[in-house]
Amino acid sequence: MTSSRNPRSAPTRHSREDVADAALDILNSFGLADLTMRRLAQSLDVQPSALYWHYENKQSLLAHLADLIVEVPLSETSPGADRVRARCLALRERLLAYRDGAEVVASTLALGLGAEAPGTDLTAALVDAGTDPETAARVAGVLLHFILGQVSHEQQRAQAGSLGAAAPTGTPESESAEFDFGIDLILGGLATLR
Repeated sequence: MTSSRNPRSAPTRHSREDVADAALDILNSFGLADLTMRRLAQSLDVQPSALYWHYENKQSLLAHLADLIVEVPLSETSPGADRVRARCLALRERLLAYRDGAEVVASTLALGLGAEAPGTDLTAALVDAGTDPETAARVAGVLLHFILGQVSHEQQRAQAGSLGAAAPTGTPESESAEFDFGIDLILGGLATLR
């Protein structure tokens, strides 16, 4: 049996971005549970050991993916609570754009490996809205945990529904309304502290 590959040909070189793009494709197609270094290497037609040139281990790959997932383009919005709300909505959209996006980001944050940008950005927006820095950091943490939890539930319900494992429990409109209510509740609670 002969191989279709020429053993003397130079191996294909992939950049760190190529590896991350392939990993995001696998994440979106199969989910976090099936994003393995072996599957990733197969998709790039390399040996698994070649991936470690770009990423020390799978956790460092997931940390980079989390940073890419939460990379929300900054847009100028009105100051104050409107800016905070806009940043929360933008983060929700980014997390929902990737299958298991909330799980990837939550696990990375829990291990302290990355995805700090949303917390930093929310803290800055809260400070700009008149909240003292210490309280702003705490509220940003609460908002971030709420967003990750809410989106994680949305993604789990959607996946269970697509597999027929559970009946759909809501519409995109009801999910959005639930999210808005939670953000309003947190920001309303902050207003009572001032």
